[in-house]
Amino acid sequence: MLINILAAKCIGIEAVPVTVEVDITAGIGVHLVGLADIAVKESLLRTITALQSLGFHVPGKKIVINLAPADMHKNGGGYDLPIALGIIAASGQRELPGLGKYIVMGELGLDGSLREIQGSLPIADLASSLGKKGCILPLVSALEATECPGIEIYGVHDLPDVLRILEEREAYDDLLVWNADLYKSRPSPDTGSPSNSGIMDFSEIIGQESAKRGAEIAVSGGHNLIMLGPPGSGKSSLARALVGILPPMSKEESIVTSKIYSVYGNKGSGIGLIHERPFRAPHYSASLPAIIGGGAGQDIRPGEVTLAHNGILFLDEYGQMPKSVLEALRGPMEDRRVTISRLRSKLEYPASFMLVAASNPCPCGYYGEGGRCRCTPGQRAGYLSRLSGPIMDRIDIQLWLHPVETRKLLGRKKGEPSQEIAARVLEARNIQKKRFAGEGIFTNAEMSGRLLEKYCHLDDECSEVMGKIMDKTGLSARAYSRILKVARTIADLENEESLHPEYLAEAASYRFLDKMEGL
Repeated sequence: MLINILAAKCIGIEAVPVTVEVDITAGIGVHLVGLADIAVKESLLRTITALQSLGFHVPGKKIVINLAPADMHKNGGGYDLPIALGIIAASGQRELPGLGKYIVMGELGLDGSLREIQGSLPIADLASSLGKKGCILPLVSALEATECPGIEIYGVHDLPDVLRILEEREAYDDLLVWNADLYKSRPSPDTGSPSNSGIMDFSEIIGQESAKRGAEIAVSGGHNLIMLGPPGSGKSSLARALVGILPPMSKEESIVTSKIYSVYGNKGSGIGLIHERPFRAPHYSASLPAIIGGGAGQDIRPGEVTLAHNGILFLDEYGQMPKSVLEALRGPMEDRRVTISRLRSKLEYPASFMLVAASNPCPCGYYGEGGRCRCTPGQRAGYLSRLSGPIMDRIDIQLWLHPVETRKLLGRKKGEPSQEIAARVLEARNIQKKRFAGEGIFTNAEMSGRLLEKYCHLDDECSEVMGKIMDKTGLSARAYSRILKVARTIADLENEESLHPEYLAEAASYRFLDKMEGL
């Protein structure tokens, strides 16, 4: 008897259907086919042991298990549950009339319990797009998909729970994930976000008013930002304070970000979608695959540039990072996506992040601070050469932070709190959201050349100012477009429809590193 069970596989951040076919005929042996990796092949022993522990028998016949389509690699332990159900149904031990109504995934323990799997949110989205009644997943995994509309999500603890749903002989509404104790005990949305309690407030950062202004513009438009300065000037504190002024994500952004973390296997919020923008801060010694993404064979995992999608990628000690890693950031910073190619596979992940980099200006860290620097010109040039011209072209706002004066530190005069800055940032983001409705982007930093012409029109006075700026600085065409994007963000903060000369002048003032010797 041939039985078909619908499962799924994640490719990138989307799921594709996989049909688990189980057939029991005369003969001997259990045969698994369909380009399965080691983890899937090992599932046979796990599945048979789990079935026997629950009182089911494994027929002494030939059992053929096919994972279709046959030309697509399958990996992970999520196929344990559909294989077990196929053996039970094909051997006639249980009647499962509901088997074709759901996508079923889960890793079996030897006692029949179910363990969580990766990618449950894309799997639930696939079930909805295929018109299925719902999906059956381990409880912890099902909690990720609670905000997937239009389908029933069942969170189960073990194989008997799944059989109760598929047999359709008794009520099983208690297995809906929304009726689970873990879901009911989730924190109320009105209690605030506990993860934000330890974030530094802008009012706690003494001085650095011009740097704060640059940071506000960067967050308002999603622009890349680099901060140079000596140790103790507040670069890392300012970078981490940016989390407190980030606007909330839209529903579309939340879905994509949640899918990334679901596929990665580190969901973050655990229940429902992720609503806080990610802040990723890898160590400067991180490898190229860790930053860009990669892996062996078919198991290609997203890197930090993808995990920071719709959020911030903070690279501290930027000048200490391997040059190969810094140069590899060029593509994602420009294209807002990353393509990872292997011999037999190719995946594309979203990577629309805001880069925030912090670095010392020289090996000793005190270049530009009077006579404190002890580095030779060659050492300084070699250090700054890591910040190559092509990389600087892609960084919109460049800030130089100097140590705060002693009298300001002693006075401890607090500045503007993050809450007030966040309100201005949110207003500017809302302007951009309306502007780019239907364009598939959310911020000024993502504008294409076509959108630049449409929304950054220069009148005669502005054209004259930009002409003087370009003639004086000798900046590239890419730098020219990025000055326009920053000026557009400044205009949004001022709630102005058109660009003014002073906005262009301020935007150009943030590009001093392009003209520094040694870059």
